[in-house]
Amino acid sequence: MTLKYSRQRQAVWDFIQTRSDHPTASIVYEEVRRMYPNISLGTVYRNLMLLRDMGKIGTVDIGDNAVHFDPNISLHEHFVCRKCGSLTDLDTYDLSSLRPMQIDFHGKIENYSMIYYGICEDCLKQQASTENSENQSIQRQT
Repeated sequence: MTLKYSRQRQAVWDFIQTRSDHPTASIVYEEVRRMYPNISLGTVYRNLMLLRDMGKIGTVDIGDNAVHFDPNISLHEHFVCRKCGSLTDLDTYDLSSLRPMQIDFHGKIENYSMIYYGICEDCLKQQASTENSENQSIQRQT
């Protein structure tokens, strides 16, 4: 598929390649709009979806009613923090150990998506710090 060059599409592509945090179209729009003030959110979204359809970027659905765009198109998993909402890539080193469930399926699996949910390292540290402060406060009161 050959496309006519577009400076706006190039700006969307360049921006998404600098990110590892899986931005939404709104985040991409806010950044690209700095260079192209007349660009619309719809144009940004269409270009992101076009890049996805071309296989240049991926999308991740984490159940927050937003499409997150991923410049990493290799097979990998994701981690979502339930406290801060951060979305992080997880690399799998031995994909051979992941096998589809033994089901009566006669099609061809071409891809998969796996998302882990929990609390990220930063939120755990913040939680521990808060608990420490609360414990010290309680000890001083007694």
